[in-house]
Amino acid sequence: MSKREAILAALAAQLGARLSAPVRRNAALPEKVPAEGLVILRDGEPGEPEVTLNPRREWYRHRIELEAYMSQPAGGGGEAGLDALLGAIGAALTADETLGGLAETLVPSAPEIGVLAIEGAAPLLSARIVLTAEYLVSDPLGG
Repeated sequence: MSKREAILAALAAQLGARLSAPVRRNAALPEKVPAEGLVILRDGEPGEPEVTLNPRREWYRHRIELEAYMSQPAGGGGEAGLDALLGAIGAALTADETLGGLAETLVPSAPEIGVLAIEGAAPLLSARIVLTAEYLVSDPLGG
């Protein structure tokens, strides 16, 4: 397993073990979100590495996206539920910021909050968080 995949799998497992909301990886957004919310982990982009020579190593700052969703009741609201979900995500991330030593650091951005209107379904409150996982590999495909 590549280090990139190991980091993504460890992140999904860490979030899944600590959140009451389901955590899915690279999933399409469903029309209905559970009452406790939903988190979708998107693999993101490793970007261009910094390369060192002798021995050759590549340092990545991989941008991983987390999307958090909470149903918005017909009369409005739901913000407190989304805020609680974001707090739980933050606590889950700080529980092990190196993902068992796979990453050097795991740094979240502030969330971008919005409302998502889905035809024929209740609106969803959404938050997008960009996580930056920094790691070193000797082989960008397998390392």
